[in-house]
Amino acid sequence: MFNNYKGFHLVQSYHDLRHMRKYHPSNAMMRFIKIAIVILATLALWNMPAEWYGIQELTVVQQRIIAIFAFATLMWIMEIVPSWATSVAIIVMMLLFCTDSGFTPMVNKEEVGKLLSYKEVMASFADPVNMLFIGGFVLAIAATKTGLDAQLAKVLLRPFGTRSEMVLLGFLLITGLFSMFVSNTATAAMMLTFLTPVFHQLPPEGKGRMALAMSIPVAANLGGMGTPIGTPPNTIALKYLNDPEGLNLGLGFGQWMLFMFPLVIVLLFISWRILLKMFPFSQKTIELHIDSEMKHDAHSYIVIVTFFVTVGLWLFDRLTGINSYTVALIPFMVFALTGVITKRDLEQINWSVIWMVAGGFALGYGLNASGLAANAVQSIPFGEFSPLLILLLGGAICYLLSNFISNSATAALLMPILAIVCGAMGDKLAPIGGTPTVLIGVAIAASSAMILPISTPPNALAYATGYVQQKDMSKVGTIVGFISMVLGFGLVYLMGVLHVI
Repeated sequence: MFNNYKGFHLVQSYHDLRHMRKYHPSNAMMRFIKIAIVILATLALWNMPAEWYGIQELTVVQQRIIAIFAFATLMWIMEIVPSWATSVAIIVMMLLFCTDSGFTPMVNKEEVGKLLSYKEVMASFADPVNMLFIGGFVLAIAATKTGLDAQLAKVLLRPFGTRSEMVLLGFLLITGLFSMFVSNTATAAMMLTFLTPVFHQLPPEGKGRMALAMSIPVAANLGGMGTPIGTPPNTIALKYLNDPEGLNLGLGFGQWMLFMFPLVIVLLFISWRILLKMFPFSQKTIELHIDSEMKHDAHSYIVIVTFFVTVGLWLFDRLTGINSYTVALIPFMVFALTGVITKRDLEQINWSVIWMVAGGFALGYGLNASGLAANAVQSIPFGEFSPLLILLLGGAICYLLSNFISNSATAALLMPILAIVCGAMGDKLAPIGGTPTVLIGVAIAASSAMILPISTPPNALAYATGYVQQKDMSKVGTIVGFISMVLGFGLVYLMGVLHVI
């Protein structure tokens, strides 16, 4: 993601490998079949008689949104094109066929029903949640550019000493901490680069190398739960929880960390013991040599001060009254005005994630603004559903999908649907803590999915070191993921029952 990052070559190799796997000429026939399935399914849903849906007063626009939603689901699951490309297609299809700026013969309001606002669809890209992403990316780029990230890693790892077990704990905790504020892909690449000389110190017959290599993806995946910007599913959940026209909970950055940060720390310590049990060290000590190249100039001090001020404002947003979305733009302003970030640095922002999330938000807007959500609530007896079933089913579907496709795409698909279902169930969700329990539970399930090398970029990077076998990754991922979901769901249930969220 960031060209300046230590270990960027690992990230680049990972993306090249994924691209070859998906678009290799030998897979051309399979891609053709997948494309045909998507086209046929989308056209069938677009043109089938409205009464077949079983939804009262279904308009043509609402039926088109159902078809577009199915298109997005199939495209994201089958990964025919990159996830962000599917999101762009979602937005354009909605603009052309469902809005007041669409193709005139297709958007006659008297014939197709209530139209969406083209301005609102386009505004999905500039949603406050995406501003939060941009702020996080800018902070990460600035920290990388000045060498602050490597210096922090060096300083934070020093107290763990040279005992092999403690070095492992150090890498788990520091990787988890970094991934709360920085892309887990970039964090994993950097930390694996620091581990390269350590691998050479350990005897090949021991399992210590496997423990250290596995610690990075485990910590990077779990650490993302700790903050709203740690991973896209968190931020997507936050959008629906704080939507002024929806739940309007006003859940802040600090409030999120208040209950999720301790959960991450507990999970990291549990992971430490699991890794030591499965892959014990045969060598008792390890010498760490981390080269940090932090610059000692004005820009570096600006980044340090801005970084800690921004995190402080995020943590104490309830006291300052400045929400996390606005705070996210403060470092952007400071770094732009002082020259820390240049126009070339802006190219390093992960725009694909922002487009990916924007497409999901456009779908959510379409479901609600078209009246489809309201019609579905009236036609489908959501109130009769078991609240526990909704929680477990939502978490299970998210976990399974996230092991095979992007967790961002999974969250973008599930969150708007679950928000509608939970809204329709009303007070019936009270025994499990309400809608926040379900939506945050789904975000936790997305971060818990780590059983395969393709499940997350950190998994793929660790697998690429050659020290981890897929069967071991699956075993660790399954155990840690199960514990993560059990403790995570238990925590959000408790917080909901106690009305903390």
